[in-house]
Amino acid sequence: MSQMFERVRTGAGFIAALDQSGGSTPKALRLYGIDESAYSGEEEMFDLMHAMRSRICTSPAFTGERVLGAILFEMTMDRQIEGLGSATYLWDVKGVVPFLKVDKGLADEVDGAQIMKPMPQLDALCERAVAAGVFGTKMRSVIQHANPAGIEAVVAQQFEVGTQILGHGLVPIIEPEVDINSPTKAEAEDLLQQSLLTHLDALGADQHVMLKLTLPTTDDFYLPLVQHPKVVRVVALSGGYSRDDANAKLARNHGIIASFSRALTEGLTAQMTDAEFDAALDRAIAGIHAASIT
Repeated sequence: MSQMFERVRTGAGFIAALDQSGGSTPKALRLYGIDESAYSGEEEMFDLMHAMRSRICTSPAFTGERVLGAILFEMTMDRQIEGLGSATYLWDVKGVVPFLKVDKGLADEVDGAQIMKPMPQLDALCERAVAAGVFGTKMRSVIQHANPAGIEAVVAQQFEVGTQILGHGLVPIIEPEVDINSPTKAEAEDLLQQSLLTHLDALGADQHVMLKLTLPTTDDFYLPLVQHPKVVRVVALSGGYSRDDANAKLARNHGIIASFSRALTEGLTAQMTDAEFDAALDRAIAGIHAASIT
């Protein structure tokens, strides 16, 4: 774990988000060139999704030289890549630090924000993650408006669950996403940063977290979070921006690295030959890596 911790804290690169869950999988497969008529039921759908993720992870373009970590969906963690557990394959073969998405989706909007649904099996899931060789976790909430009550509810829940995860020796990625289409995005970011700093200051001496944030309206706005001693790394989600736009915005925010999902796989299709696929993935990784090392 100490080797993974140092790699995430100081490495040059980005984190690949390969954690599409049940709700977002059909869209991800459509973008990959596989229509819903090509499969029947969830099992076939997830088989196809795992094949896509395996194709990405086994590509010669996908290595620890540019990819620091990868966030996995629970079913991906439970499956194998080239005969090894997915997390073991990532670290032992590719030098990529494995993370696990642990949230179960979003609750209904209250006070301009959506907290996470309850996670009654979280302790058991964390135990499985540790046994599988996972380093950290990720969980997502969403903020739609600059409502102090809603934002504080999101951050308080993230840190409460994050503390539970830290108890298992895992490093949580705390993700309070601000909707890029929010009419009060900049104001929400200001409230969010204030709340995050308060909760970070309350962490124990040996407690460290990561943050996954929407790219801010004002460049370098989140530098106080990047520089906070309790923050291992600040990563950015693409949030609906195209890869080119997300890369351009990311490059202007120093010390923040990418953790892109849809923007990483943009343009990749099942119909590509291996050579075409590897070349397209290499271009995507090169661009995201370049934007992440500013």
